[in-house]
Amino acid sequence: MSIKLICGPMATISHPAFRILVEQFGGCDEYYNEMINAGSLLNAGPFERYYIDPTPVPEKIVWQLTGHDIEKMVPAARQLLELPGIGLDINMGCSAPDVYKTGAGIGWMTRPIEETRQMMSEVGNEVSFYNNEHPESQKRFSVKLRLGDEDFTDEGFYSFCDMLVENGAKLLTLHPRTKKEKLSRPPRYSYCQTLCERYKGTDVKIYLNGNVKDVSSAEYALKCCPDISGIMISRASVQKPWIFREISSEKNKEIKVDMEKVCYDYIKDIEQYQPKEFYKTRLQRFFTYFCMNFQFAHYAQTQFVNAAEKGIDELKGAIREYFEKCPDDKTKVIRT
Repeated sequence: MSIKLICGPMATISHPAFRILVEQFGGCDEYYNEMINAGSLLNAGPFERYYIDPTPVPEKIVWQLTGHDIEKMVPAARQLLELPGIGLDINMGCSAPDVYKTGAGIGWMTRPIEETRQMMSEVGNEVSFYNNEHPESQKRFSVKLRLGDEDFTDEGFYSFCDMLVENGAKLLTLHPRTKKEKLSRPPRYSYCQTLCERYKGTDVKIYLNGNVKDVSSAEYALKCCPDISGIMISRASVQKPWIFREISSEKNKEIKVDMEKVCYDYIKDIEQYQPKEFYKTRLQRFFTYFCMNFQFAHYAQTQFVNAAEKGIDELKGAIREYFEKCPDDKTKVIRT
């Protein structure tokens, strides 16, 4: 499949340990990091260095910035532009209530348009200034967004996208659902294709995000949106870290995965690249999805998540016990 494949930003997941795991299976074209809060970055909190660690592929990182205060977004953007990577992305898609109620995430789509325009203009100017000063290492400016609130209109949505582009955005990643629409609601892919047609002949690219979880769903997304430049995959990549290889590989190939080893290796990398305070949440979130590969998925999820609550040794013990009881789950064969 000759199209870019992108690993989307996920809280408690998009860190070095997860990127190392995905890279073991061939990796993808771009990795968006766990969104960085502008205020926390500027305050140089004790954990911020873990959020900006680009291991193991600095050249593939896209730094996603969130926040609600223009005065903090601009200097935070300036700081992120100095890091290695593809560029800077503004999060306008997160619909978690504790995020958008502050005006961050999708809050940038629902607040007065002039405020969002000002933020885009000032951050866009930072990107332009950086690129002028560093012609050898150009950084891309992008936005990840949704359709808007429940009362959005086509005219309002496309006008909003035009404003983003006018202020320097060279890539729009669209998750074509509204603020409140859940994952059970089919994404409206037609909006992605319409954006492609709207900016045809320009240097603006469109990525699609939402509901791609295997080869057939990726093919369906491309059928609906033949002109997109990339497909972003998030949750499905946690369950199947090999999904990018599965989609892009030649057909009729076979991959054998030692699932028990994957579990232990992931724990080892969490210990190496995350602070102890993060162990529990990072491991619980990962195994909630990864255990879906197992024959007794709910049982494995319960055992692993509860064990992670108690500590690393307990989690390793739960993993060992599970594979002793379910040896058929130890090796997974993936056919592309």
